[in-house]
Amino acid sequence: MNLTQLNSAFTLFLSLLVEAVPFLLLGVLFSGLLLFFVDERKLVRWMPKNPLLGALAGSCIGFLFPVCECGNVPVARRLLMQGAPSPVAIGFLLAAPTINPIVFWATWTAFRDQPEIVFMRVGFSLAIATIIGWVFSAQADLRPLLQPAVARAIPRGAVRGEERGVRGKAQVSTSPLLQSGTYFLGQSAKPLQIDAAELQARMLGANTADKPTSSKLLLLLENTVQELRELGGVLVLGSAIAAIVQVFVPRDVILNLGQSPVTSILAMMLLAAVVSICSTVDSFFALSFASTFTSGSLLAFLVFGPMIDLKGVGLMLSIFQARAVFYLFALAALLTFLFTLIVNLYVS
Repeated sequence: MNLTQLNSAFTLFLSLLVEAVPFLLLGVLFSGLLLFFVDERKLVRWMPKNPLLGALAGSCIGFLFPVCECGNVPVARRLLMQGAPSPVAIGFLLAAPTINPIVFWATWTAFRDQPEIVFMRVGFSLAIATIIGWVFSAQADLRPLLQPAVARAIPRGAVRGEERGVRGKAQVSTSPLLQSGTYFLGQSAKPLQIDAAELQARMLGANTADKPTSSKLLLLLENTVQELRELGGVLVLGSAIAAIVQVFVPRDVILNLGQSPVTSILAMMLLAAVVSICSTVDSFFALSFASTFTSGSLLAFLVFGPMIDLKGVGLMLSIFQARAVFYLFALAALLTFLFTLIVNLYVS
């Protein structure tokens, strides 16, 4: 390690931050505006009942709710609790961090010289989310795969094959708050703190559609500050990792790893899961590896990371049982590997 290497690493680190921060800020603001001023309950009523079409529609909702992988979990949980079909909620959960205009713009800015990366990222993400949502539709009753508190909050009539008019003793009694999708999952008035995004859980739990504009703006400001604190820290860490790898890891090691059609994909999928960088800025992180890694491996990073990373897995456990999260992880990893391997073998 010498002064020249440190200077190069610091320069790369700052360049990544300068390019990424505006998109992070824009993504957080846009996400907050839509979450607080658009009532997604109306969307649930328009969702297709067909499992495949429902998964496709849910995967496309990200264009209306452009949230990163920190915000998609609370929204997906609300969709489930408001009676959305499971393919819709799962499709949104996996696709929303990528299938949204902010991420498309950021990816285009980073890879303007490789537009195929942009369109394949969107196409692969949409296809994988739709397939996984459709696969999960085979589970007629999703509640055994959900955390008990979330399962209890789902309207009974929303379960496929269950008669909507039944009002038996076994039916769970839910309050209007639960019907609208809330984080007050128990019978007490105390909110259940089930993930690290405590502020977001508190704000998104209640129905914000009926709140006065002044309250919405205050919640929006609090949400923006909280998300910038959390996501900004991850962005700084991810940028530092990218700079260190590029400068201090021997070039021949990176080239040997990055040029193999198989190991390059596996390495970038692992890196995406560990780094857990926000999808609004991960394209700039991936761009730093563009000269040494295959196109398929860059796509693997851009597709797999927003769906499954360490941060996202922790949040998903607030909705799903561990085995369901494992199914999501395995299916997303397998489909991402197959799609991007085809790119390495036949497209690149």
